[in-house]
Formats: sequence, C-alpha cells, structure tokens
Amino acid sequence: MESNRLLRRSREDHWVAGVCGGLGRFFGIAPGWFRLGFFLLLLPGGVPGLLVYFICWLVIPAER
Repeated sequence: MESNRLLRRSREDHWVAGVCGGLGRFFGIAPGWFRLGFFLLLLPGGVPGLLVYFICWLVIPAER
C-alpha cells in the first residue's frame, strides 16, 4: 500500500517553525501533543528539547 503523505513543516499550523504542525499532520494526531512533548523535553535544562526541535527544523522541509 503506497501512501502520499510527506513529512513537511506546516505553514498554517505553526507557532515557531511549523515542526509540530507538520508532525501532527503526518502522524494524524493533534499538534498540541507534539508541542507538549517538546515542552516536557525542555524541562530538564532545555537542551534536549531545543536540540531535537532545531534538528527537526533543519531536516524537515517546509511546505511549498
């Protein structure tokens, strides 16, 4: 079974770079869950959450 889903950063559903909106659309769940996950990763000092978010920002292409 072939899927036409592409992982892209969202232009409509974004707060900073659209990473959570794009992940939410790709996996079919609310982007708020990804935002909560990144926020929880920020709690132990900030580095884990920021690092993962910035890597996703660099690796995931934006919607056209």
